[in-house]
Amino acid sequence: MSSSPAPRFEVAGPDGRTLTVRVAGDPRGMPLLIHHGTPGSSLLYEPHARDAEELGIRLVAYDRPGYGGSTRNAGRSVADCAADVVAICDALGIDRLCTWGLSGGGPHALAIAALLPERVAAAATLASVAPFDTDGLDFTAGMGELNVEAFGASMGTEAEHRAQHERELASIRSATPATFVEEWRSILGGPDVEVLSEGLVEFALAQINDGIEPSSDGWFDDDLVFVKSWGFDVAAIRVPVLVWQGEQDLMVPFAHGRWLAAHVPGAEARLTPDDGHLTMLVRAFREVHEWLIDRFNG
Repeated sequence: MSSSPAPRFEVAGPDGRTLTVRVAGDPRGMPLLIHHGTPGSSLLYEPHARDAEELGIRLVAYDRPGYGGSTRNAGRSVADCAADVVAICDALGIDRLCTWGLSGGGPHALAIAALLPERVAAAATLASVAPFDTDGLDFTAGMGELNVEAFGASMGTEAEHRAQHERELASIRSATPATFVEEWRSILGGPDVEVLSEGLVEFALAQINDGIEPSSDGWFDDDLVFVKSWGFDVAAIRVPVLVWQGEQDLMVPFAHGRWLAAHVPGAEARLTPDDGHLTMLVRAFREVHEWLIDRFNG
């Protein structure tokens, strides 16, 4: 399984910044915006692009600031993505859309659901992180060692964060499909190891490397946005939201999904016993796409 060949192109973003975007699927179909994980990029997974074409979906993905060809927006919050999405929609002639976000993309999908209700018909989160400083959630409980270290460094000094980031960056850049699973072992549950062994690992590495060239600033900044205020309240969301989280997730623990399901008004939850983190890319997308189409047309 591979990435989609959809080319990356530029649109004008806020404040004179550039945003890079990829589009696949049915050009006349329902617009669906993907928010990639952390780290990641707009590179599209071939099964997602193929499913979009079959279902009549215009699949849009963009590189968050600092990833790929998108200009860095230092000090950004999760909420700042709303202005970027407006710029992308205006450039592509999109008045109304649906959205989903995986992992670190989840909060960004929720942000535009909360802040752009006139544009967003429905949203879905897959293995999404929940807000950091909130009642009723121990943020790192059940999280694998690698991610515990990363979030710990993000809360430290800039020098501590940068040093930890450079170690992770070197590890990713030297990784091969054969070594990737072992290097990420502490944050991969059994279901994730299984889907990686089936061919997903090549896409995961390609998407990450696509996002961290020419700079890894997007990844560095993402780590910071998740340990401070998101800049909006999930309680303000008034559009339909699907929350999907797996019990075997060691990157973003199951409790994050439970928290989101309980605090996003009217959220529909898929809290599954057999999913991990990366399994979402393989097992959930068809149901998510169909769920979003129903809400868009409803």
